[in-house]
Amino acid sequence: MPDEDWWRALWPDPEGVLRAIGAREGMTAVDLCCGNGWFTAPLAHMLGQGRVHAVDLDPAMIRAARRRLAGQEAPDCNWITGDARRMREMIPDPVDLVLIANTFHGVPDKTGLAKAARDVLKPGGFFAVINWHARPREETTVLGAPRGPATRLRMTPQAVRAAVEPAGFTFEKTVELPPYHYGAVFRRP
Repeated sequence: MPDEDWWRALWPDPEGVLRAIGAREGMTAVDLCCGNGWFTAPLAHMLGQGRVHAVDLDPAMIRAARRRLAGQEAPDCNWITGDARRMREMIPDPVDLVLIANTFHGVPDKTGLAKAARDVLKPGGFFAVINWHARPREETTVLGAPRGPATRLRMTPQAVRAAVEPAGFTFEKTVELPPYHYGAVFRRP
């Protein structure tokens, strides 16, 4: 996992990213594959009385995300260590938003994961996938070094649509998230 300086350089305004994909006060949300909580903390702040379920397979990432939130006076989250494909078993009530940032490219069964997201969303809820643009890795530098997934793993917005729409979603919009990312937003009908 990259250090704080790297995250700050790449995502200086995580709240702006969350607003761009449609997060707003009062929603309930899942931060899927939450990692160190870079988006979890601002999401918890933004949602106010809403609730965030932070899910990651790696218990060390959940511990890191909890530490990040502990120092920010954010509302408490529901911390879940588990397999994202089993979200329905882990999340008690339907949510308004499922967010996955920087990891969808590495999911072996992308449509299966999208189905798992659909199953925890309320009708009309959103699934947002934040991804690296399909550019060569050597062109996506952060603090002077190439970063992000291998070039062969990167997905175009069209490839994300091809993986997510068969899970029962309607494409809503693509949002540019400079310098190297986009957000593909889908709605559960």
